Amino acid sequence: MGRVEGKVAFVTGAARGQGRSHAVRLAEEGADIIAVDLCKNIDSMGYPMATPEDLEETARLIEKEGRRVITAVADVRDAEGLRAAVERGINELGKLDVVVAQAGVAGMKGDPPTQAWCDVIDTNLIGTINAVQVALPHLSEGASIIATGSLAAMMDISKVDQPGKDLGGVAYVFSKRTLSNYIHELATHIAPQGIRANVIHPTNCNTDMLQSEPMYRSFRPDLEAPTREDATPAFYVQQAMRVPWVEPGDISNMVLFLASDESRYVTGMQMRVDAGGYLKWYDYRV
Repeated sequence: MGRVEGKVAFVTGAARGQGRSHAVRLAEEGADIIAVDLCKNIDSMGYPMATPEDLEETARLIEKEGRRVITAVADVRDAEGLRAAVERGINELGKLDVVVAQAGVAGMKGDPPTQAWCDVIDTNLIGTINAVQVALPHLSEGASIIATGSLAAMMDISKVDQPGKDLGGVAYVFSKRTLSNYIHELATHIAPQGIRANVIHPTNCNTDMLQSEPMYRSFRPDLEAPTREDATPAFYVQQAMRVPWVEPGDISNMVLFLASDESRYVTGMQMRVDAGGYLKWYDYRV
């Protein structure tokens, strides 16, 4: 216990799913949390987003661990609103040591398609950059930046059979790939300051995003209205290990490692928590 004792972590997308899991896991190990989430729906996404009540539950779980938490309903697409949330949290908690840029959406079959493209890029890519850059002025030696990528960022989608068929889905892959490049470049140039930056790439993760009608249709396009039961067998195709998905806690354990001083010399890494999913795509690379 106490692997991040005394640290303060800023977590976006903290109301549910991976974000809540990361925030609570860090709190269990001694961190105070600045927890931010949009807490309203995005019209072009085909599944519901988190609610204010979800964010309140995250705060309750953090406080149950005996840690302090500052919550804010804020949109990662709005840099100024995000900056205000971070600064309020720092004023209350005293400092900032860890950034977990987790907020993200999946726009498979989003409607209208061009708006789905924009909302995914604005949230996953620009929102991640906003979260990192509003925090950067407050970080010092020993700080850790952690962004959520995706195994999808590592898949080869260079062959496009039907351009424009799924703009939201393509935006998801592009956004995760591009944010990974952004973190790589950032890590290179903040390393002399002793600040680290890494990306975690989950495979299918058992959250509301995965367990949603658009995701079921993405994995079972042969069915008009696939259910969870229909889609689950197809989820296995992503992983080499025989599981349909990983759990949020599996990703949180990697977040904890990267937030802690155990990883003090780990930076610029693309950390896969993918049950061997990458292995199905590529041969060994140095």
